[in-house]
Amino acid sequence: MRIVFVSNYFNHHQRPLSDALYKICAGEYYFISTAEMSAERRSLGYGEDNIPTYVKYTYKTEAERLECQALIDSADVVICGSAPYAMLTMRLKKGLLTFKYCERPYKKGVSLFKRPLHMWRAFRKYTRFKNFYVLCASAYTPVDFSKMGAFIGKTYKWGYFTALKEYENVDALITEKTPASILWVARFIPLKHPEFPLELAKRLKDEGYTFKLGMIGNGELEEAIRASISRMGLSDCVELLGTMKPDAVRAHMEKNEIFIFTSDRNEGWGAVLNESMNSACAVVANSAIGSVPFLLTDGENGYMYRDGDFEDFYNKVKKLLDDADTRLRLSRNAYTTMAEEWNAENAARKLVVLCEQMLAGAYRPFPHESGVCSKAKILKDGWYK
Repeated sequence: MRIVFVSNYFNHHQRPLSDALYKICAGEYYFISTAEMSAERRSLGYGEDNIPTYVKYTYKTEAERLECQALIDSADVVICGSAPYAMLTMRLKKGLLTFKYCERPYKKGVSLFKRPLHMWRAFRKYTRFKNFYVLCASAYTPVDFSKMGAFIGKTYKWGYFTALKEYENVDALITEKTPASILWVARFIPLKHPEFPLELAKRLKDEGYTFKLGMIGNGELEEAIRASISRMGLSDCVELLGTMKPDAVRAHMEKNEIFIFTSDRNEGWGAVLNESMNSACAVVANSAIGSVPFLLTDGENGYMYRDGDFEDFYNKVKKLLDDADTRLRLSRNAYTTMAEEWNAENAARKLVVLCEQMLAGAYRPFPHESGVCSKAKILKDGWYK
């Protein structure tokens, strides 16, 4: 089976899955990059020093662009992420197996007045093609497409697959974490809500808790957050750690007991959830974040809180500080979720099985009951069940 993945640029988040697909496809895997990575992304550690031979480029020379288009037109399976839709035209018309790989289209919502236009565009681009499916990089992708009348019953659970770290003794990793330690990792921008950790810290301190909260990142709100820490009297328990490379972030996750993820619905996926669960953190995360309903089962391998509900958020963090048994159980289960299900090698294997069934003409391609590549349901009421 030849699989071609088309996206804007190759980065460290895509490396684990690409390597796994290259191996399972016996070298018949290609990643096609359609744009150069920005300097800002490179500064955040997204760049790769060693680019694999399976990576091809459309923007360097005309000969390479034509080679890439030929690979797209002839592949058994194409996965298209952030790339020009026109590159898919020929294979879609031929009915060749193709997946759109995307987060939720309506992060900011859509008015009823615009839906008819969106439905017409969706028909032209998506609905009329038989072998066109979605790999959902958000639990909320199916409901957004359903508002367009697109991809009904053709959505599968997917996401981003960060590098998996395996630990010989995960219990030892958990017990060696710094007691009462809380970590937040994100850019200091409005959609990440860096004010939530400060409100949490203020409340915990006022109630007499002893703890340490570390915040990794930078951004437009950093100085405002720094000023708030001073004004709220939190300098003794909240530390701004700055921005750092991915390996250093993972090292901090390994040392902290609790990871808090406070972005709103504008967070398409949120790969820090993969990394923190892999690092055996007990997670408290907003249910509106794209990755959260796929990776977390509330109360089993982490806690989900209702979008914008600070009391729900606060109470769940406090419970983890108070209850060592629950904290240990959630931490263990978080690691197991990543080690056994939501990792690149398992995703590659399950994707190939799904594609084999589709290419064989199976009427109902449901080879996986749960987890990666299982059917992604349409969510209702903003809370996944």
